[in-house]
Amino acid sequence: MSRSIVMRGVAALLGIMLLFAAGTQPAQTATPDTVRVGRAVVNAFAFAVLEAGIDAHIWDKVNLKLDISSFKGDGQLQQGMTAGSIDFGLGSGPAMGYRAKGVPAIAVATMYGAPSDMGIIVSMNSPIKSIADFKGKKIGVTTAGSLTDWLVHELSRRQGWGSEGIESVAMGSMEARVAALQSGEIAGTVQDIGVGYELEGQGKGKVFNNFGNFVQKFETHVIFASDDMVNKHPDIVNRFLKGWFMTIAYMRTHKAESVKSIAKVLGESDVVVGRLYDNDMPGLSSDGAWDLASVTAVAKSLKDLGIMDTEPDPKTIFTSKFVPVKI
Repeated sequence: MSRSIVMRGVAALLGIMLLFAAGTQPAQTATPDTVRVGRAVVNAFAFAVLEAGIDAHIWDKVNLKLDISSFKGDGQLQQGMTAGSIDFGLGSGPAMGYRAKGVPAIAVATMYGAPSDMGIIVSMNSPIKSIADFKGKKIGVTTAGSLTDWLVHELSRRQGWGSEGIESVAMGSMEARVAALQSGEIAGTVQDIGVGYELEGQGKGKVFNNFGNFVQKFETHVIFASDDMVNKHPDIVNRFLKGWFMTIAYMRTHKAESVKSIAKVLGESDVVVGRLYDNDMPGLSSDGAWDLASVTAVAKSLKDLGIMDTEPDPKTIFTSKFVPVKI
């Protein structure tokens, strides 16, 4: 047998072996798409779902890598959407109205219903004993036209004092509002309930009320997507929402792991975040589907806040194209 024939036989055998080996190797994972996600504030349990999903490797399952940034209120978040610096935003229901102001983004899924994760925090030695004591007082909020701002004015209206019966003071960050609370500059501050739990543990403040007791129908937090994402990359929108709600499902059955992840983000103890978990998890949507009555309440709030001159048609401030999400 000639050497050339032998060599051809060896080459053929090697080729077969390589083909077989290639067929038994796992397929290479495609490079994940990086998406830029902004949240209105950093100190909110609901927004830290992002990191809970990262720690549980859920975003890997939808082939996404998150580039997360935090803002100091809805106004700044929507500026980020306008500037094109973020693809997805986690913000408040009232921020849905910014689309009418030209922000190239739309709410694609509800995240949290009635505002049971928000409350008024007062100092530990506060003279405030009842809601009536807030009449004419100042309460700190993030920014004008934000959810925290609306909650103050809605509480005033429900007490029969009109929109200005309580004065809201836009102060930006949580730290600024807590400092103003301690100095007596403001009588209270609208915060995530977790801030109140933390201040209680430090002996510096306490949760005075839970807004879920006053407002039963509302879209407290929603997920926004840029127009570019919605129009050009609907698959990424679908994957982002799937990753989000897969994380929610995971969190419902993995309290200890979820508390550990979120405690790192919030800079709070496991004890505080454990209380937050029990308070907040029931309010988190499982599929992002909209409740029209709740969206209608948001639409009304847009006129109340002065974000829009007239109350808009609720169906124009969100899209149901991507929900409900099936996982």
